[in-house]
Amino acid sequence: MLTPPLGRDAIALLVPHAGAMCLLDRALDWDEESIACEADRHRDPANPLRRAGRLPAVCGVEYALQAMALHGAARAGDGEAQRPGYLSSLRDLRGSIVNAMGEGAYKGVYSLVSFAGLALIIWGFGHYRATGWIDVWTPPTAFKHITVALMLPAVILLVAAYIRGRIYTIVKHPMLTAVKLWAFAHLLANGDLGSIILFGSFLAWAVYDRISLKRRTDAGGPPIPVGGPTNDLIAIAVGIIAYLALAFAFHPVVIGVPVMGA
Repeated sequence: MLTPPLGRDAIALLVPHAGAMCLLDRALDWDEESIACEADRHRDPANPLRRAGRLPAVCGVEYALQAMALHGAARAGDGEAQRPGYLSSLRDLRGSIVNAMGEGAYKGVYSLVSFAGLALIIWGFGHYRATGWIDVWTPPTAFKHITVALMLPAVILLVAAYIRGRIYTIVKHPMLTAVKLWAFAHLLANGDLGSIILFGSFLAWAVYDRISLKRRTDAGGPPIPVGGPTNDLIAIAVGIIAYLALAFAFHPVVIGVPVMGA
């Protein structure tokens, strides 16, 4: 039976971290819901998480995870070390940030960061195209036609993620499905290294995110109302219009690559 307080040596036997990566120095007390710990190692120059003489704020997540592991071992009380695990979500952290900033401010900052990331992707890919292609393979002409065909359901699914009807209910995650179709289609049509890295990364992210959603144990946010067949018809109509705009205006003018008749 474990009783507080616990020192560093005892903690090192209970968490799946060894040596300098065992970051907690003392466990002062715990109950069924919480644990109180102290750490001095953030000041230690030998702390493996320190960078440029500082401990980045995000490293607090690692401290929290070790405290969680220690809490599990303390509650079990059998003196056995906790098994290694992994972090798949920071929903509680996100909730704390939203509470501190307000939902509107959080969404604003999140949107700005997202647009900045998108801008960097566009700039980087444009720079890559301007400095010369690195061909890996040459896709058959038929693959380009398959890409054009796959993009229509991809755009419709993207719209259906916001105009929610039966399509949304059946597909469950039309946004991720749209990204997977879009990325896969562009991998078929582009055989250069930059495109493989770009679209392959988006495809890998969408697949990983879908797997992560399947494994989630929390209920997530409150359910969003879903409409009926009328919303599906609207999503299909808007999707077709958006598809034509992308094919005949955006892609040849902005991207510089014609897709119809090419």
